[in-house]
Amino acid sequence: MTRKGFLRISIFYLIGITLSNVFRFDLFNINESGEKLSAIELLLTSPLGAIGLLIGSLISMHLLRKERKLKYSLFGTSWKWSLIMLVIPIILLVIFGVQNENGINVHYYGLIGGIGTLIYCFCEEIGWRGYLQDELQSVKEWKRVILIGLLWYLWHLSFISNQNFIDNIQFLGWIIFGSWGLGKVIDSTKSIIASTCFHMIINIMMFNGQLTKGIENPSKQYILGISVALWIVIIVIWGKQEKPIANKL
Repeated sequence: MTRKGFLRISIFYLIGITLSNVFRFDLFNINESGEKLSAIELLLTSPLGAIGLLIGSLISMHLLRKERKLKYSLFGTSWKWSLIMLVIPIILLVIFGVQNENGINVHYYGLIGGIGTLIYCFCEEIGWRGYLQDELQSVKEWKRVILIGLLWYLWHLSFISNQNFIDNIQFLGWIIFGSWGLGKVIDSTKSIIASTCFHMIINIMMFNGQLTKGIENPSKQYILGISVALWIVIIVIWGKQEKPIANKL
């Protein structure tokens, strides 16, 4: 890695870990007042936990672009398939609905919660995959996966609130596995939106408290199964049919 590359990564990570965790640790007590927020306020505040990654990545990607063409873009090699992948989980969340304590219609809340989660996951993916995986493309894949996974794990600072050694090792393992899987998705599509979709479904199933608690089984399994099955079919067709489009974020 060059000195400039190390500097770009440092800028990205320092902004990402400081600014994002101001909101992830709720220093402004936004989460505490969550039940009083309107649907639009929930939509606007939900992505804040990853806002540092978005800002840091945009700065570092701008610097990287001065050296070479970026490998990944917003829609990758197909805006059509990217957008189709994007709307699938949103539609499913609207259909099944999401229970909430805000008194909001469950189907409308599914729409708002889905869009908010999508934006949040995009902010993460433009950082970890859109920028960092591109920056580290000269590094061997297994080293790149572990490095991104480790930085991703440390960014969460989960060991502060949960100091159980086994829990942290398991979380690190899942993060590294996710780094590999999401990396494969963006490598095959060149689309930040595509990897965002898979990241989103993971958040819905496991990490987004509002959506995870608000969707009961078997609805949760239906959303997971239908989304992933359709995405796999789309990626297979995508790889056979589409030609590269202009590489613009």
